[in-house]
Amino acid sequence: MLFSNDHKTIAIKGVLFALIIAAIAGLFGLTFRLELTLPGIQLFGARTYMGLMTFHGVAMVLAFLIPILFSLCYFMMPKMLKLDRLHWAVLANLSFWVLFFAAVLLILSRPDFTWTVYAPMSLRVGGNLVWLGYVTVFLIGVSEFLAGLVFVRNAFAWKGKWMEMPLMGWAMLALGVTLIFSTPALSLVGLFLLTDWMEVTALFDPARGGSVKTFLWIFWFYGHPAVYLPFIPAIAIIYTFLPRFLGRPVWSYKSGVIAFVLLTILGAMVFHHHFQPDVSVHTWVQRFFQFATLLIFIPSTLHVFNWIASIWEGPIPDSARRALPFKFMIGAFIMVIYGGVTAFINAQISIDMDFIHNTYWVPAHFHAMFLGFCGQIAIGAIYYIWPYITGRQFNRRLGNIHFWLWQIGIFGKLTMMYILGWNYFPRWVVDYLPRSEWAIPQMGLTFFGFLIGLGFLVMVYNLAVSARRSAPKIAGDPWKLEDSTAAAPVAAPAE
Repeated sequence: MLFSNDHKTIAIKGVLFALIIAAIAGLFGLTFRLELTLPGIQLFGARTYMGLMTFHGVAMVLAFLIPILFSLCYFMMPKMLKLDRLHWAVLANLSFWVLFFAAVLLILSRPDFTWTVYAPMSLRVGGNLVWLGYVTVFLIGVSEFLAGLVFVRNAFAWKGKWMEMPLMGWAMLALGVTLIFSTPALSLVGLFLLTDWMEVTALFDPARGGSVKTFLWIFWFYGHPAVYLPFIPAIAIIYTFLPRFLGRPVWSYKSGVIAFVLLTILGAMVFHHHFQPDVSVHTWVQRFFQFATLLIFIPSTLHVFNWIASIWEGPIPDSARRALPFKFMIGAFIMVIYGGVTAFINAQISIDMDFIHNTYWVPAHFHAMFLGFCGQIAIGAIYYIWPYITGRQFNRRLGNIHFWLWQIGIFGKLTMMYILGWNYFPRWVVDYLPRSEWAIPQMGLTFFGFLIGLGFLVMVYNLAVSARRSAPKIAGDPWKLEDSTAAAPVAAPAE
């Protein structure tokens, strides 16, 4: 079973692996959050803090969020595209095991160079095993590249007309192209960090003639498209669930296709805004990337408007209102709007340079997109497929408790982060001055973080108990929906 090439087996072990990683990374996050609750050093110093934060960031993004959404798409994609199997399933399986090995190396290396592995800092910190962290970075790029090949191959396996392909198929094509295009840069970063550390090369090390700017251009060529690696499959899952629960097609099929195409193109053209305060870069280059960053609001807004219009154009069935996956989807809509409208100023060069670039405003934005949007879609999808996997229903009351703990916890966490960013609280610090505009939001941030952790524990308990034979078996459709609605997301709706 562990090495089976069946797409459902690959998906299930990917989901379980990602949840284990999320539990470990979440525990590490809550640990350093305890340290930040009050000014001063309570539990540990900067070195331990940076190590915990590094594992939390790398694991949450690259070993939990991206893999779990990939795995969920492996589970759903063959049926949505009317395929008899997952094509190139061997590569999907290999992608999983490469990532698994990378996660083991990450734990062994215990790096403290943050998830962005910035050189030359990442060449100066860490113990004797820090080189395993560089290998981890290289292997993650390999794993994601293999997944990209699988997604593109299965999108092209669609037998019908292109403009009749389900929107999940368009999403998988966009995702696969993004992966194939961007992930080699991540592997190059890991490879050259390793050879620089071994003093075979000096590409990123200024002390030996290297260039930090070279690192920035290569790393962020992957680093920003990486934002869309969980974002695109999350959107694909929404376009699968909305027709299923509403019992009608999405409002506009063509706008969804156009948005995926624009997201793929523009997503590769905005990476420089991550280091746009670099004053040595020519002004016209900065302006180009600022303009591209503003343009990328167009496909994102197209998707969100499409979802809202799909819900607005008719009544929401009672079965959808009761369904936990639908609730998480609505919660994700709210969080992506919250994160999106507050991201507008991130693109402004002057504001970014003088105000928000290295403050908590930035992690507030990506926590909104990653946890508030992508994370909630992933959890909603797990709740959706769980009865089909186990044949048994989870406890709906516990599911609703999890839902509300997350809505309160995530919204509160994001708000505290935005307040800290507004008050110029810097990133990457373990201690801070006892100012009330910093200390009070930090205390609130820890409280809301623990609410999120409690919700995760409720979910794990609920799913574990429901998988036992004592849980009630499912008779018929676990979501009590009409059978005719199941076909709604497969065919392209008329405009």
